[in-house]
Amino acid sequence: MDTSTAKGKLYLIPTTLGDNDPLEVLPISVKQIIEQTDTYIVENEKTARRFIKRITPDKPQPSLNMFHLNKFTDVSELPGFLTPCLNGTNIGLLSEAGCPGVADPGADIVKLAHQKNIKVVPLVGPSSILMAIMSSGMNGQSFAFNGYLPIDKGDRKNEIKRLERLSFEHNQSQLFIETPYRNNKMLEDLCHTLEKNTEISVACDITLSTEFIKTQTASAWKKNIVDLHKRPTIFIIHKS
Repeated sequence: MDTSTAKGKLYLIPTTLGDNDPLEVLPISVKQIIEQTDTYIVENEKTARRFIKRITPDKPQPSLNMFHLNKFTDVSELPGFLTPCLNGTNIGLLSEAGCPGVADPGADIVKLAHQKNIKVVPLVGPSSILMAIMSSGMNGQSFAFNGYLPIDKGDRKNEIKRLERLSFEHNQSQLFIETPYRNNKMLEDLCHTLEKNTEISVACDITLSTEFIKTQTASAWKKNIVDLHKRPTIFIIHKS
């Protein structure tokens, strides 16, 4: 017998990738779920409340109950976050940007929900990772997201070369991100570390009015300076 029917659901609620109108990039179903949900697991309560207010202005803020899931959260606290679900209450999991559970601490809660036989419901929304590979012209059949590369100059160079080799050997596009204030240095390091014909795709400010997406070789990037400072960016490399 499926015992999950008496339990609440865990909704994975996507957010915008920047400060644009939520309903420009999110379907109406997200608004409907937020209207019906008062309990949330969030990274940052202030930004979560602001997002909820923007998408459902009439929702009473005092009625919201929020659990905090970030790098300071002790793993022992996580089971308690799902107690409302076990008691029949739906919970919304909110990321700071984009889709929960993807390059996001929410994955730990989703895993725990499965273990507790709680129904997990992903909602449609923007993923910078998928939108970057979609618009890159690179291999959408085989790609890997690698998170952040090492900060140390030598380690970073070695990792860039390793990803370039992986791309060539497996025909697999390699994606990664950088802290936004180091984006310009990252592009410079890529241009000087990769072989001249290796392609680099830069997807910056995805879905925003300042969106910039460009794919070209490392040698071509050396001749085309673009300012990525403090702008959320996905980098992709591919060696054919």
